[in-house]
Amino acid sequence: MLTYTAAVYTLEEVVLLEMNEEELPLVAAEEDSVHRYLAVHSDYRPQPVRCPSKDHDPAPPTSPGAGSEFLREEVVVLLTAQFITLFNQTALETMVTPMTQRYFGFTELGNSLMYGACGVEVILGFLLVRWLSSRVADRVVLAVGLAICGVACVWCLIFLTDLRGGYEWELTAFIIGVFLQLLGLPFVAVSQVSLFSKVTSEKTQGFSQGVRRSVGGLATILGPLWAGGLTNNLYVMLGMMLALLTLITIMTYLSYSHLTEPRTVECAEGSADSGL
Repeated sequence: MLTYTAAVYTLEEVVLLEMNEEELPLVAAEEDSVHRYLAVHSDYRPQPVRCPSKDHDPAPPTSPGAGSEFLREEVVVLLTAQFITLFNQTALETMVTPMTQRYFGFTELGNSLMYGACGVEVILGFLLVRWLSSRVADRVVLAVGLAICGVACVWCLIFLTDLRGGYEWELTAFIIGVFLQLLGLPFVAVSQVSLFSKVTSEKTQGFSQGVRRSVGGLATILGPLWAGGLTNNLYVMLGMMLALLTLITIMTYLSYSHLTEPRTVECAEGSADSGL
């Protein structure tokens, strides 16, 4: 049976004990500190967390320079898609009004109603793309849009360059061609913008988007210039549009595996301290 003895100290003895404690060294010997640390933390051995070093990581840097970034395969494909889409769209808009006045006798009211109907179709097309983009990847939406635009261009090249068969058939062929062309526009426009923001670096998003808009602005200038002088020669005008669509379709097919958001590995600072 254990017994406990209470020690009673006088005031002088207490003062002497405190003075002796103050004279003890504040830093213990190295062996004692190691021994005490191991005694207290013998059951806990934190593993160091190391981030991948850029010097030893064979992967390319995640944020390349602006010059090399625009030479990457996927970026070139998306910039080309931006140019060709707007070039063909503005060329079609330039061609439509003279064609409707010459072949179908549309007045200003008729053209206004036609453009109003086209606007409604485009809005519905964007809503369809919004629903579809939540279920499939952006590159799939881009491929679908290029396929629709290609079919529309082939249709116009076959049926609109030499209108025959009466007024009703000519008007029907014209409506189908314009409908298909506008149907493919939202697919290509939305997907290439979304993909471009994902494949370019976050640090250069402002500059990258400026380059993309500049390419689109150049297309909106050259498209009407090309179509305005060739309204009487639809074979050449539509043939060039089809050639451009064929080019971007081949480029998209060859670079399809690169048209996706790159995977990035992030390492949080102070992760080694979080386990202590």
